[in-house]
Amino acid sequence: MSRPIIAIPARFSASASAHRYRAITTARALSEAVLCAGGEPVTVHPWAPGGTVSVADVAARLDFVDAVLLPGGGDLSPAVYHHEILSDDVYDVDDEQDAFDLAVARWAVENRVPLLAVCRGWQVVNVALGGDLEQHMEEPHRHVVHRVEVDPGTMLERLVGSSIQASCYHHQRVHRLGDGLVPVAHGSDGTVEAATLPGSPGWFLGVQWHPEDTAAEDQAQRALLQGLVEAARQHRAAEVP
Repeated sequence: MSRPIIAIPARFSASASAHRYRAITTARALSEAVLCAGGEPVTVHPWAPGGTVSVADVAARLDFVDAVLLPGGGDLSPAVYHHEILSDDVYDVDDEQDAFDLAVARWAVENRVPLLAVCRGWQVVNVALGGDLEQHMEEPHRHVVHRVEVDPGTMLERLVGSSIQASCYHHQRVHRLGDGLVPVAHGSDGTVEAATLPGSPGWFLGVQWHPEDTAAEDQAQRALLQGLVEAARQHRAAEVP
């Protein structure tokens, strides 16, 4: 069987040295982590002109993929979860990026497409399901590596064991959880570090950290990507008539 196709929505970049003008980018470490886990990473252009795109539009573009990996990136606009901007630390807001990522998250969840959501990606899913965010943490987790205890009996524990060393870079975090989301790991400061959707027939895992940072040498982080790829294989098999 050929490698399952894992769609990674790109991030907009004002400039990139290999290109003369604006660019779309995917973190090399993230793409390589998917490749090493047995998947075929495919960068997808975020297309939402004027900050608008429907779930149906996303479905028409992504019907060829077997799974989605929503990556990290800049902040979601507080407007998408019906808040005003309350902190000067909110940065890199892009309405087109937000609209596309939110539509991708809704499409994946509604259509049982396996979905791994990382850092911003996890926050996107939470907002897509009706939750909101804390705009700026009192003590941001920037360049923070800490051990996270995993709830027993959860899908995350089956993948990585009872604890995992998390590489974090974020200043926002989930505040109110979206519909159906259940935390499966917390930081010592109360941050929801991981969550699942146990009532959903699809495969979903959201993590607040960046598994790609250490996936090359940390088997627990590789296991997260391998879990996504295996779910993608099963999803592909179930879709074959």
